[in-house]
Amino acid sequence: MAEKDLVSQTFRALVEGADRKFSRVRDVPAYGRVTSHHYFHKVFKAYTRLWKYQQEHRPELLKAGLNRWEIGEIASRIGQLYFGQYMRTSEARFLVEAYVFYEAILSRSYFEGSKGHGKDLAVRFKELRFYARFLLVALILNRTEMVKALVDRFKAVVDDSKAAFRETNFKEWRQVVQEIVRFMKVDTAFMNVRPLRYCAMFDSHPASVPYVARFHAKKVLKFKDALLTSYHRNEVKFAELTLDTFRMLQCLEWEQSGSFYQKRPVESNGNGTSIDHSGASGVIDINLAVDMTDPTLPPNPRKAILYRPSVTHLIAVMATISEELPPDSVMLVYLSASGKAGPSNFAQVGSSDGSWKSSKNQVTSQLSQEHNSYLPESSINHKGESSGHYDGYLWFGPRGNGGSNNLYPGDIIPFTRRPLFLIIDSDNSHAFKVLHGAERGETAALLLSPLRPAFKNPSDVDLSQNGSQFTFFLTAPLPAFCQMLGLSSFDTDTDVYNNAEDILSTAFSEWEVILCTSTSVDIVWAQVLNDPFIRRLILRFIFCRAVLSFFCHFEDIDQDVPVCLPHLPSSVAPSSDVVRSSVHRLAKHLGVADHFHFDNT
Repeated sequence: MAEKDLVSQTFRALVEGADRKFSRVRDVPAYGRVTSHHYFHKVFKAYTRLWKYQQEHRPELLKAGLNRWEIGEIASRIGQLYFGQYMRTSEARFLVEAYVFYEAILSRSYFEGSKGHGKDLAVRFKELRFYARFLLVALILNRTEMVKALVDRFKAVVDDSKAAFRETNFKEWRQVVQEIVRFMKVDTAFMNVRPLRYCAMFDSHPASVPYVARFHAKKVLKFKDALLTSYHRNEVKFAELTLDTFRMLQCLEWEQSGSFYQKRPVESNGNGTSIDHSGASGVIDINLAVDMTDPTLPPNPRKAILYRPSVTHLIAVMATISEELPPDSVMLVYLSASGKAGPSNFAQVGSSDGSWKSSKNQVTSQLSQEHNSYLPESSINHKGESSGHYDGYLWFGPRGNGGSNNLYPGDIIPFTRRPLFLIIDSDNSHAFKVLHGAERGETAALLLSPLRPAFKNPSDVDLSQNGSQFTFFLTAPLPAFCQMLGLSSFDTDTDVYNNAEDILSTAFSEWEVILCTSTSVDIVWAQVLNDPFIRRLILRFIFCRAVLSFFCHFEDIDQDVPVCLPHLPSSVAPSSDVVRSSVHRLAKHLGVADHFHFDNT
């Protein structure tokens, strides 16, 4: 009896100690190079000890009243730790470890006993949080079938909760269900054909590989750090991950060659505990990531992902990353936000016939016009600075707070003391052209979106449900092309679509060779061409610019076509034969060439 009490007391002490350490690291910012790495080591060590102890003493603990949900809670905490490390480091192995722990909780039904009337409400909330966290991890890992299964289970648990705990309001959890359902309903035609992540099979072009390998600029920058954020009203999101940042996050990671995870069997050892035959890869016994990560791949760039940040917080994070940027490195900053304050951030939508229609969710508001005409004091030229640096802006903030929510081009200028690759996706992106020539040390590379998206049938497009068109082109160019033309996977034969991918891949390979052999590539682009992620973004920008140039009317070209500064070589401009012919070949192959104006450029 005394031994059983001792085991139980030791277990409770280990739980309390691990929880205290967990609380120390849970709120550490997911950006900047954390100096207190020993805290993370300590918390992992504490949970390793706790996990092993409950495995070794499972029979005694069960007799002493240990509930299965308590085991699930420990595993869930470990999953949280791994996911937190992934968000701080972008290392794929941490994301995979989180997935494996969550999958183990699900497959072993650790929370299953919390269902039904009269159960502990606190346990039910733990179960709901588990599903929400597992859904986020599965979503980022593109485990589509698992996400679908989790959504069904999550809905069922929420429904059961409303019946079992009638006095408790589960409105917030119903909203979480609605969020993930909305996220999954986004137009994903063709999205399961190729991964958004960089995949050597699809994104490394054999014909151009030798040219890329031989290319050496006078200065070469390494891409290791990025900041990603989007801020739109009513944008598609799940938890703190918006659709635009979700796409960009995956676009800046490597596709793991072992991504198709084959779960190995779990056997019982006869005393109520389980033995995992999944390979050890870390400090905790479930440790299943070894077969799901590719050690031959370079590390992913670290990404600070900010959800609906204030302008001051955004600037603070940029300052932290810039300050800690290693020598000879470039910081990529992706900002997706409206240039207008108000209840709706959705711009007019253009069509190839020159007509302009509102999307079906577009709202016009006097409030929006009032905020848009607001000019801050800082735009007055007191110190000889160009007032253009504080005229246009991106809007980050709730309604009614005026200039304090506006991010101006002048706010970014201080960060041009270090190499900067800036992507701005906004209906006011061109206001940031003034950055070019105003840098404080390093000329920034700028990719600026069109001021409005363009579609064949604007009235059929719900912008609030599809995310940004420019971001879509940069992260999934062929699906974005098909969406623009109103093509879907239901109308397009699989072989036809795959051949379209081959046409685009050939075009990218040709343009890659041109960039790597051109003598007129600006050093700003040349110094980052060696990086596969940035090179792929540049190629997709060239495609997006050409497609929109041919699709939209010439008189609207200034608003409807993206801009890059400094300029890329004219040999990859829309007017060049090699670019024009590639887009024409693709459009003709998909039977949509009549929607383009190939003679206008």
